[in-house]
Amino acid sequence: MNPPKPPRRRPAAASPPRAAAPAKAPLQPLDDDEVEQLQALLDEVPKPLEALDVSMLDGYLCGVLLQPKPVQSFRWTRHVLDAEEGRNPPDSYDNRPLLALVKRRYAELNQAIAERQWFDPLVFELDEDAEPSEVVLPWVAGFALATELFPELMKEDAADLLEPLASLFMHLDPDDLEDADDLLEEIETLEPPADVAEAVESLVRSTLLLADITRPLKSTEPSPRRVPAGAARRRR
Repeated sequence: MNPPKPPRRRPAAASPPRAAAPAKAPLQPLDDDEVEQLQALLDEVPKPLEALDVSMLDGYLCGVLLQPKPVQSFRWTRHVLDAEEGRNPPDSYDNRPLLALVKRRYAELNQAIAERQWFDPLVFELDEDAEPSEVVLPWVAGFALATELFPELMKEDAADLLEPLASLFMHLDPDDLEDADDLLEEIETLEPPADVAEAVESLVRSTLLLADITRPLKSTEPSPRRVPAGAARRRR
């Protein structure tokens, strides 16, 4: 980078020039090879730590990003390496290559959520016979983990949260939704997704609906979403 040019001389009465804001580094979305590398690094996290897999990680990051107040990095990264307890890895383990990829994905999702833009959730088809809910379950489980570890999201107005949360948590076992009668009732009204594409679309739509609640746009302009506008299908 070239050194900045010295400021021009100005008359004494003139205000000093404002320093230019530093340019933001361009986002570097993960490509397919890097997603595979990320999964390999997650697999290499030493036991007894229980690291997230790539799909759970993706849902977890969305759950972190949807908190009403930003979650400090040191708080959420520890649960990437050890999902439930957030234990520290051994001193001999170098987590920097893993966390570098994780933070790039975090930045990519953060921009999509902030701008209400479509993003591609990291979900993977299991086999031809797998139900759509089975395919997206790890992603939703990661999202649910974030809401358990960082419960501020769930303290927002329950009526506002109901529809998008139901569209996500319909993929979980009902037994995992304790003391959530209203949520279970809402889930009962929803049709299961017809295919994987519809299930994935619902993940994105619900994420951006939740962002409207916890991270409202400062502008009064309509949200610039590129997500298909169809609502969750309800049972007849």
